[in-house]
Amino acid sequence: MRLLVVGKLSGQLSTAVKMAMSAGAKVSHVETIEAATHALRAGQGADLLMVDYDLDIAGLIAANEAERIRAPVVACGIAADPKRAADAIRAGAKEFIPLPPDAALIAAVLAAVSDDNRPMVVRDPAMQSVIQLADQVAPSDASILITGESGVGKEVIARYVHQKSRRANRTFISVNCAAIPENLLESELFGHEKGAFTGALARRIGKFEEANGGTLLLDEISEMDARLQAKLLRAIQEREIDRVGGSKPVKVDIRILATSNRDLTQAVKDGTFREDLLYRLNVVNLRIPSLRDRPGDVLAMAEFFVKKYAAANGMPEKPLSTEAKRRLAAHRWPGNVRELENAMHRAVLLAVGPEIDENAIRLPDGQPLAPADAHARTAQAAASAADIATRSFVGQTVAEMEQQLIIDTLEHCFGNRTHAANILGISIRTLRNKLKEYTEAGVSVPAPQMGASAA
Repeated sequence: MRLLVVGKLSGQLSTAVKMAMSAGAKVSHVETIEAATHALRAGQGADLLMVDYDLDIAGLIAANEAERIRAPVVACGIAADPKRAADAIRAGAKEFIPLPPDAALIAAVLAAVSDDNRPMVVRDPAMQSVIQLADQVAPSDASILITGESGVGKEVIARYVHQKSRRANRTFISVNCAAIPENLLESELFGHEKGAFTGALARRIGKFEEANGGTLLLDEISEMDARLQAKLLRAIQEREIDRVGGSKPVKVDIRILATSNRDLTQAVKDGTFREDLLYRLNVVNLRIPSLRDRPGDVLAMAEFFVKKYAAANGMPEKPLSTEAKRRLAAHRWPGNVRELENAMHRAVLLAVGPEIDENAIRLPDGQPLAPADAHARTAQAAASAADIATRSFVGQTVAEMEQQLIIDTLEHCFGNRTHAANILGISIRTLRNKLKEYTEAGVSVPAPQMGASAA
């Protein structure tokens, strides 16, 4: 983990830095908030900022936000003045570390705030085969496309590949292509020169240059605009990038990993993803099975999350009851590992008595997991419904079937285009194009209902 310390290195802060380094952090140092923003803008990069609470933490966070630099801040200070510590938290700091420092506290804060504390928990043969392939290809510099449903752990696998690669001691940078607005993603990836556009007050190094020598993960790459895909293709082919507003190319040495929860082959057919870019990214494909297809991992992960959140909340670690294990194994986990982790976090907090029983394991709506035999009945009912639906499609053309499926899904989502696209597994652009065709053909298309977004 990369730690940037901001403030004068007096005795106590210097001791805290040494403790952080002994906990595995790679530490750099500046004295002022202006120097901190300058270092981050210049591509130094940090996963966490440790800032003296005598400095203007709110100003530092605001300056970073203006540059779209997002790194969590931990405040620290001597004497642990409660008011100043509270002010630092109100200013935007995630945690406060009192000085003189405590090694265990610093290690705990680094682990809690850091993004890297996600060990691989694998027991199921289906997942073990994925890990075996990852081990084979990790030492190369080949681009890897990691696919699977949302929440299966694609970024965890990407970090695993980096850690097993020859670049393991260099930087790992992750960019969520779906979370950054289209008009800002180019600058985020490739950087910009001063004056390149309104608000570009200084040169900004992009993620490609920040990851130089290491690994760059392009998360949810299917959401990238077609124009930017062309520029990305050139960057991968030539191993050089052009900053926005720049006059000459910049050479980079990086390993590219990408993830997608969509079928990119279908996206190519739909015209929303470049075929040549897919070939460049998909040298090796690591397909992560959904959690319901790797039942051997469910209990292993559940037990891991129990330990993690019991420790994080200062609570005793409790074993899972027999019935709780049965229900965990039987649940379909549509949200995959992310859903399981949240469920176990809640269970740690809700459990009463010496065990975590079935009543403590609850879904997001507060309902407990259904008994194991209820899952079997649900599966049988779903199979019957699917059979009836299949027969209703007999005699229709593929286009008619597609139209009926899209309209029915949109009605189910109360007209919300984004939700419907996610359920159908297509891009929002593809859905809108289809709906435009239907409207022009005189087909009634469900409009967003009150309280439902048209997005």
